[in-house]
Amino acid sequence: MIQYTLKCDQDHRFDSWFQSAAAFDKLQSAGMVACAICGSTHVEKALMAPSVRDSRRKAPEKSDTPRPRPLSAPATTAEQALAELKRHVEKTSEYVGVNFVREARQMHEGAAPERSIYGEAKPEEARKLIEEGVPIAPLPFLPNRKSN
Repeated sequence: MIQYTLKCDQDHRFDSWFQSAAAFDKLQSAGMVACAICGSTHVEKALMAPSVRDSRRKAPEKSDTPRPRPLSAPATTAEQALAELKRHVEKTSEYVGVNFVREARQMHEGAAPERSIYGEAKPEEARKLIEEGVPIAPLPFLPNRKSN
């Protein structure tokens, strides 16, 4: 088995295991290797450091605690997906900050134009919006606080 760090045409990075280098080449040429984040089949091997062990030395013992990754290392697939989601929300939605509850309620009642918004709400305020039938969902990240 061989592990490759792969990169798609959208610059998403992810790891995948293959039976051999030839197996990777065969699957890639058939368009069967897809990005784990966006599904693109335009995938290529990314630059990676080899992980080779000297056969004369004992393999390092496995530790239960994960080793911290350097800041320059590629993020995990989940971290990349969250970052992509955050970029999409910030690009396609209007940040209304602490006015989120008021704006969401006004849009639901027809007093404000419908648009994609995001902002901040206290848990009890969000719960009340849901009880009123206002379609909202929590985001899995904190918004960048914007001023002015």
